[in-house]
Amino acid sequence: MAFDQGGGGGSDSISQINVTPLVDVMLVLLIIFMVTAPILQQGVQIDLPKVSAGPLQGAEEQLVVNVGKTGQVFLNDTPMTLDQLTEKLRAIAAARPDRQVFVRGDQAVPYGQVMRAMGAVRDAGLTKVGLVTEPPPDRRR
Repeated sequence: MAFDQGGGGGSDSISQINVTPLVDVMLVLLIIFMVTAPILQQGVQIDLPKVSAGPLQGAEEQLVVNVGKTGQVFLNDTPMTLDQLTEKLRAIAAARPDRQVFVRGDQAVPYGQVMRAMGAVRDAGLTKVGLVTEPPPDRRR
């Protein structure tokens, strides 16, 4: 099989792939992901107390009870009352009683409000409760 290199034939074929459309699509996708990434990481704004403790390891989606500055309680990012929180966690505990729950309380919230949220977790039957803090800014890793 020989290919005709000369100009005698009527059909000239291009043997190189044009990558310009591929690069254009990739740049558009990059811009879309750069714009949407900060939106996906938004949650409840909590000003955590600073302590020097190591992070906990977790493999599955974590259950986080947030207590905001105004005392509003959230399960992950869903606002709810303490009674609703207990019922929701009771349903989760029925399926998986060994689930761990993390409590994040704003440092400006009175201690009693955080303890009421922890009591709601305990009333649901979940006993593995962790408190979430933030490392102090002077600690280097």
